[in-house]
Amino acid sequence: MTRFTRLCRAVGVGLAVAAATLSMTQVAHAALPSPTVPDVKLEVPAGNEAFLVGHVSTGVQIYKCDGSAWSFVAPRADLVDDTGQLIIKHFAGPTWQEAPDGSSVVATRVYGVTVDKTAIPWLKLEATKTTAGRGGNLLAPTTFIQRINTVGGLAPTVPCNAGRSGTVKEVPYGADYFFYKSTKG
Repeated sequence: MTRFTRLCRAVGVGLAVAAATLSMTQVAHAALPSPTVPDVKLEVPAGNEAFLVGHVSTGVQIYKCDGSAWSFVAPRADLVDDTGQLIIKHFAGPTWQEAPDGSSVVATRVYGVTVDKTAIPWLKLEATKTTAGRGGNLLAPTTFIQRINTVGGLAPTVPCNAGRSGTVKEVPYGADYFFYKSTKG
């Protein structure tokens, strides 16, 4: 491959990344309508607005058998935007990390409610730590996160007993995550 061909490919990749980042930045600055939730305690306080939504494209809730009960370990999910573009990785913490820019947010559960007995609860989470990434800060202003429209993800129904002690099960789930930021300042 010639040096010129490699240069053209590198420039093309760079332009694609820049275009994707710019489109996400534009979406991130536009306020989104807050979703309708079935419990007032799931609502995010006034002074915050939704700025980003991610949909679980592939996700699991991870559980471990301790010999007598299944215990939640961590989530693992890829969140995509409305076009199907990967925007966020979700993992233990709970942590969300923006895929292209590396910014992240860690949050803690404030409230949860079971909306569907066959699915994990809908949640309101509050950001406890945010970090700007090396390529930007899309998630850095996050104040709250809502997990809604959940599907699946409940603990395994197979018995947890001494024979299964130490067994890890990954249970598929789906959800939408709304990210909020402060409207002040």
